[in-house]
Amino acid sequence: MLGSIPSGLWIARARGVDLRTVGSGNIGATNAIRGLGRGWGGLVFLLDTGKGAGAALLSSHVPTQLAAGAAAVLGHVFSPWAGFRGGRGVATSLGVFLAILPIPALLALAVWIVLVAVSRRVSVGSVGAALAYPFLVLWRTPNDPYRTAYLVAATLLAALVVIRHIPNIRRLVSGTERPSFGSTGAKP
Repeated sequence: MLGSIPSGLWIARARGVDLRTVGSGNIGATNAIRGLGRGWGGLVFLLDTGKGAGAALLSSHVPTQLAAGAAAVLGHVFSPWAGFRGGRGVATSLGVFLAILPIPALLALAVWIVLVAVSRRVSVGSVGAALAYPFLVLWRTPNDPYRTAYLVAATLLAALVVIRHIPNIRRLVSGTERPSFGSTGAKP
């Protein structure tokens, strides 16, 4: 249930905004930044990341951490509090893997930062980081007894993030995906 808490929706509602009617209609951090500004959107990002990390840290047993983390991401993406329409799972997945495998997660975050800086599109960074993450896990866990479990979880969550970005990918291919910030009206 931790992952299903719709941070963006509730914060926006408290600010008099319905994120489902702003920008992409998504209740995640990127759309919160568009609709509420960087400060409130940053808070949504931290809360979404925190609920992923919190779920994973409820146990010290790796399989349980992975299961709890996956449940948090699924709860975020399909939140019952938001009519089963949630975010895309990027920040919550980041939180899960920061808690379990911090070095590959930080490297994926670095990939995200570079891709967003170059493309000016969060979707490019999110998809790129998601696709890179399973390879980063392979690279950083060569002798870990849970390597296969990590890889399966990383691959499944990466696939979910990519699937949730299919509309963005279509717009990228057609050349109609707008830059994520700047000219979109995001507040400082």
